[in-house]
Amino acid sequence: MPTPQTILEVLKRVPYPGFSRDIVSFGMVKDIEVSSAGVTIHLAPTTAQQDVLERIAAAVRAAVEAMPDVTGRVEIVQAPPPAPPRARGPQPIPGVRRVLAVTSGKGGVGKSTVATNLALALATLRPAIGLMDADVYGPSVPLMLGIDEKARTGEDRRIIPVETHGLRVISMGMFVGEATPVIWRGPMITKLITEFLRNVEWGELDILVLDLPPGTGDVQLTLTQQVPITGGLIVTTPQDVALADVRRGIQMFRQVNAPVLGLIENMSFHLCPGCGERTDLFGHGGGAAMAREAGIPLLGEVPLVRAIREAGDAGLPIVAADPSHPQSRAFREIAERVLVRLAEAERVSGARSRETQ
Repeated sequence: MPTPQTILEVLKRVPYPGFSRDIVSFGMVKDIEVSSAGVTIHLAPTTAQQDVLERIAAAVRAAVEAMPDVTGRVEIVQAPPPAPPRARGPQPIPGVRRVLAVTSGKGGVGKSTVATNLALALATLRPAIGLMDADVYGPSVPLMLGIDEKARTGEDRRIIPVETHGLRVISMGMFVGEATPVIWRGPMITKLITEFLRNVEWGELDILVLDLPPGTGDVQLTLTQQVPITGGLIVTTPQDVALADVRRGIQMFRQVNAPVLGLIENMSFHLCPGCGERTDLFGHGGGAAMAREAGIPLLGEVPLVRAIREAGDAGLPIVAADPSHPQSRAFREIAERVLVRLAEAERVSGARSRETQ
């Protein structure tokens, strides 16, 4: 019978699948037992891929059985495969106290208009507010805020956000031209969002508002995997009766343990600029009914007025352009309710953390 050392020398000629190195140099061979009954090889797997382990076991058996002085059976004993590395959960952004994500079930509901004006309204109530335009396929925040400068980097190569109207802002629109379409695949989007989260010099922020793309996709997945979301907001309109879209947004937040703070109904009604008469162009009560059915609060109704389009086109959002306007008041009221809901969410989260300690 061969000795364990001679068998080990033979195993040094068994390559590890996909590599030029052998299984011995990979540290897979842990013990070799030789007896009159045969040979037993103890292997320690370096992978959880079952097909790779089976190929290695077959190659080891064939190599040992081919030795001229081996008699009896050749047994391969494999230890359990290594456990996969623990997934690193969402990590806070240094200096950012709370992250508020704004999304919608579909496009065309004025989500970016709501996110921008809400951030401005929050800035009147809190000292340090950031706005991250994560709607990479339609980055409209720079246009609405009148930002025409490109993003800059500091000496440490970190991206410096643009400061305007009391907000710290970053957007894909600061890296590409206004008319340049963004046609990127998932990995490129993931890298960009990671840069916005980890390589922007946000400084100390009370709230970072995220303007997400509509629906659910690569951006939402990347964000929810990388940072803890303090609360989520869903923007809808009275005629947006596709409750399934809203439910998907709610489910997305709940899957990552992010509380849904509420629903915001945009273009809720029309206000005549002359007489102030209210007209329910798209019906009334749709957002409230949707909120009730979804089990979340309706945080406010934002009227449809020509002034908001004109202000946005001019690069001066309505909250900054005309703080006394009814729409500006609506955004401030929503901002106040959002702060209340954020505080409630933090209390619940803190209580749960203490229970698990």
